[in-house]
Amino acid sequence: MPSSSSALIIAIDGPAGSGKSTTARRVAERLGYLYLDTGAMYRAVALGVLEGGYEDPEAVPEAFLETLYVDAMPGEAGMRTLLNGRDVSEAIREPAVSAMASRVAVLPAVRTRLVEAQRRIARRQLDLGRGVVLDGRDIGTVVFPDADVKVFLVADLDVRARRRRQEWLDRGQPRSLAEVRAELQERDARDRSRAVAPLRQADDAVVLDTSGLSIDEQVEAVLRLVAERNLSTPVK
Repeated sequence: MPSSSSALIIAIDGPAGSGKSTTARRVAERLGYLYLDTGAMYRAVALGVLEGGYEDPEAVPEAFLETLYVDAMPGEAGMRTLLNGRDVSEAIREPAVSAMASRVAVLPAVRTRLVEAQRRIARRQLDLGRGVVLDGRDIGTVVFPDADVKVFLVADLDVRARRRRQEWLDRGQPRSLAEVRAELQERDARDRSRAVAPLRQADDAVVLDTSGLSIDEQVEAVLRLVAERNLSTPVK
């Protein structure tokens, strides 16, 4: 789904802790776009699964998954994630939900429904003349292979572990660096090897190593990519 020059689709992919979510959010703010956190959408499904009393995602009936309607809307504090019309933006940040999200994400039925939802939300924004910035692991390869700008963020594992640990600390949930590092290492292996939508760099994506970059530098680098492609979008 190609977009017009004034309403672009920007895809930012990369492993956990590479800085893609914060970068995508800030880029969207600078461009006046909607930031679509696709990871939050998977967490919303995970929350629904947990609230349904399921501990094993493989045991969840597809009929139950079909009752979980995930949407995203702009809010005063950024994107709000909705599950069956209920704002679950805060509830989905709990550790148990995050852990379940990586497990439900490999279910083909979940992937299919959420890819459709992501495209639906983006189309809605483009119809309003507003661009979209999405971050995830398969945005530039599966969800929007014809995105106007594709960026693949990478970073050293130790750097990513420190960043992710700080995120937990900021939420008042201290965790050891070793625990977070091991979790990221396991997740990297799972994300790259899974049969359904593995983490993969798009052939035409620009690789940006964020190991030594601040968030401001990451944001400016992405905005330069937009400008270098002569895409006439005003930067605030």
